[in-house]
Amino acid sequence: MAEITASLVKELREKCGAGMMDCKKALSSTGGDIEAASDWLRKKGLSTAAKKAGRVAAEGLIGIAQDGNRGAMVEINAETDFIARNKNFRVFVKTVAGLALAADGDLDALKAMDYPGADRTVAEYLTGMIATVGENMELRRTSTIFVDRGVVASYMHNAQETGEKTSLGKIGVVVGLASDGDPLKLAAVG
Repeated sequence: MAEITASLVKELREKCGAGMMDCKKALSSTGGDIEAASDWLRKKGLSTAAKKAGRVAAEGLIGIAQDGNRGAMVEINAETDFIARNKNFRVFVKTVAGLALAADGDLDALKAMDYPGADRTVAEYLTGMIATVGENMELRRTSTIFVDRGVVASYMHNAQETGEKTSLGKIGVVVGLASDGDPLKLAAVG
């Protein structure tokens, strides 16, 4: 059996994002094999997520993404508002909101999309987050809006974070105004 060193645990943590003790346990169970330990953690994550699925997830964030005359909104819930302040959760919500622009309001299609920078789908990535954080989370719903001519605008009440094309918060709205008017003038009115 291979010796489980701190650097081996660190390498697995960086690869999978799991907790230190889970990584150590996975490496011990797989004889120090990083790939096998990664699979072990993934399977454990599925088991952990299934155990937590019955717990109520009523907190979380709404993410809004805009691109020209297209807008999308996602709601991702967790068990506590503490998670909504977590940087990794916020990055996940912003990323999924951006992906939602291409999903056209189809929740199943959004869950099946590849998560950027990971060899997993959005749903699989969320399952991994559940295993890492230890709370039930749910990609609850999504919606998109599109206008051929006109403008799409959004508003996030008490926005917790805003970027060039995305914003995060608890209450938000995305609206579209179909018009033959000048989009720059229409945007200035909103």
